[in-house]
Amino acid sequence: MSSSVAEKLARKSSRRPASAKQVRLKLVYIDFWSSVKLSFLVGLCLAIIAIVGTFLVWTVLNQTGIFDQVNSLFKDISGSGGADLKSILGLGQVMGFSLIVAILDIVVITALGAIFALLYNLSVKITGGLLVGFTNN
Repeated sequence: MSSSVAEKLARKSSRRPASAKQVRLKLVYIDFWSSVKLSFLVGLCLAIIAIVGTFLVWTVLNQTGIFDQVNSLFKDISGSGGADLKSILGLGQVMGFSLIVAILDIVVITALGAIFALLYNLSVKITGGLLVGFTNN
């Protein structure tokens, strides 16, 4: 007799899984240079995302004509002698600002990663470290 799929699944679920070995370890040290390198790479990735995102948003806003509408509104409010917003919000100026922000982003995130590693290594002397559990499946 062939048994149904439901019966096979019920038998499978009633079996006890093999016991997995569990290990509890303490994280008592974070290597400073590893933290700096990893935080630099994270900052670099976020900087690239910011630059590409800025370019894409500027392109969409430019193609939909929002800059022209905002520029005409600004000229109506400020009068005929008002500045031209299109020259201020040009692609070169926006991407230059985005590049400066991206460089600052890399520097700040790298510094924060280094500071985190130093502070964690100092706090381990007081707290004893972070207890982490691992299992082997």
